[in-house]
Amino acid sequence: MARLKERYNSEIAPALKEKLGLGNIMQVPKLGKIVVNMGLGEAPTDGKVMESALKELAMITGQKAVITRAKKSIAAFKLRAGQAIGCKVTLRGDRMYEFLDRLINVAIPRIRDFRGVSLKAFDGFGNYTLGIKEQIVFPEIDYDDVYKIGGMNIVFVIEHSSGREASMELLRELGMPFARP
Repeated sequence: MARLKERYNSEIAPALKEKLGLGNIMQVPKLGKIVVNMGLGEAPTDGKVMESALKELAMITGQKAVITRAKKSIAAFKLRAGQAIGCKVTLRGDRMYEFLDRLINVAIPRIRDFRGVSLKAFDGFGNYTLGIKEQIVFPEIDYDDVYKIGGMNIVFVIEHSSGREASMELLRELGMPFARP
């Protein structure tokens, strides 16, 4: 079992139940999945960008990435429907907790001029989105092998959330370094 998952089950969930005043342990917010997405604007013109991104995303997450395709044609961007424009990975279970553990303890501290992640990135349902500007903050990526430096979006989907405060409390307990307001 992943270290962070074990800690959630033994320490964090009971503490959140008490802190949020919930009657049942099943009402406690929990992490449902993490979606890591890389949008590649250059992919339609340069095929090597997509190859490189798929390989790097698989190395970072430990799971094979899926190619995302354009839904509509947009002439201004020289984009046709069905063209490959990005890649994503959906993590669940132990892999999700392993990735979160590496993200919080290894990758985020390597970000230059880091002052904490934004508190404003919660949506109306309690989910949290984090943007990273460079994939090289992950130690799995060798800087010399990177074809093009690019960013990624990481979405934390939180189940049983009763809003922003409960989700924020869960992520704070898991170790997410939020910026001070």
